[in-house]
Amino acid sequence: MQAIEKAREDLLRVFQVGLDRVGGQFAVRDYLEKLGGDGDYALVAVGKAAGAMALGAADALGDRLAGGIVISKPGHFDEAQLEKYGLRGLEGSHPVPSEKSLESGRAMLAYLAELPPGQPLLFLVSGGTSSLVEVLNDGVTLDDLQNVNRWLLANGFQIGQINRVRKSLSRIKGGGLLQYLGERPVLALMISDVPADDPAVIGSGMLVPDVGAREELAALQLPDWIRDLTVSDKDSAAIANTNVDVQILATLRDAREAAAEEARRLGYETRVSHAFISAEAENAGRRFALELVDALPGVYVWGGEPSVQLPDNPGRGGRNQHLALAAATVLEDRDDVCFLSGGTDGTDGPGEDAGALVDGGTIGRGRRQGFEAGDMLNRADSGTLLDASGDLLHTGPTGTNVMDLMIGIKIGA
Repeated sequence: MQAIEKAREDLLRVFQVGLDRVGGQFAVRDYLEKLGGDGDYALVAVGKAAGAMALGAADALGDRLAGGIVISKPGHFDEAQLEKYGLRGLEGSHPVPSEKSLESGRAMLAYLAELPPGQPLLFLVSGGTSSLVEVLNDGVTLDDLQNVNRWLLANGFQIGQINRVRKSLSRIKGGGLLQYLGERPVLALMISDVPADDPAVIGSGMLVPDVGAREELAALQLPDWIRDLTVSDKDSAAIANTNVDVQILATLRDAREAAAEEARRLGYETRVSHAFISAEAENAGRRFALELVDALPGVYVWGGEPSVQLPDNPGRGGRNQHLALAAATVLEDRDDVCFLSGGTDGTDGPGEDAGALVDGGTIGRGRRQGFEAGDMLNRADSGTLLDASGDLLHTGPTGTNVMDLMIGIKIGA
């Protein structure tokens, strides 16, 4: 086996171990088993990892799980498996909400309304919640919501900024859901897909009172048509319930450290960057590749959520594929470096690819199929070239979502 093929295999292994460490089923089961206690919980699980997190709760609680609902992306849960535990699966839409997201929001509120007043509630939240479930403010339509989401995504806004705007359109975000919970005790377990792991930002903070909304909205450069839809203050009734215990179970840092630990176990000198990567994806990819070219042999791990400024008619791909292809342009013809950028939820952009794993042959393989990297980057069509070069990364739904991991290997002489 050539050295670069071995490096690619190791890179995939390191990435997978990072995913396993933050898996929703493991994280929830481990927390609840350590928590112990008695009493039944009704369950609401929302987000890309909702199915896996719900199964973790079922593993730990057994007969103490008193039914519930699970709201996630299509293909991200096994409906028959959930039904065995008395759980109902619902599908919302992501990354742009649809009528299904509104239907899920209505179903969630109806379920909460049917619960006995003192019924303890286990709330499981992961990335994607902001789009998958919604109850809109009066005067805001689904068309309004979709147009706002598309505009924010296309203009390179960071997840915290996007969630700030989403909160202002919603009756249940920014602590708004609290007004529907009464005084029942709530245990909220979260997987973080946001910088600084702020529970007020995860899932747009359905269970966390909104603080500083007016100032944060004012600071954003939004067109007038969006600003006219926003509401910066929630009804004071939304903060009535303070009997909510919020715990963060898995983070990007956990995934980075687990990946680094596995790289060391495989015998690589390993370095981890703790800086959060939020730069423009193309610039970040070129920078990482240049660092790897000049680096000592070993494994290098980064994490974050870069952005892409989309053209009017973008092609195939997402930010990880865009970043990886940009890195490949720097690595062209080298035989000692490979690089992976992947979404920990198993999806990158609107498709089913998780990202890409590139090396010094990526650009040549793409060119032989008739594609030039510069042109594909300009068109935001990186996925088409990476498909042709055989470098796309496929994981399927991972049961977690802690943003993106970027991992590079420099091979020694």
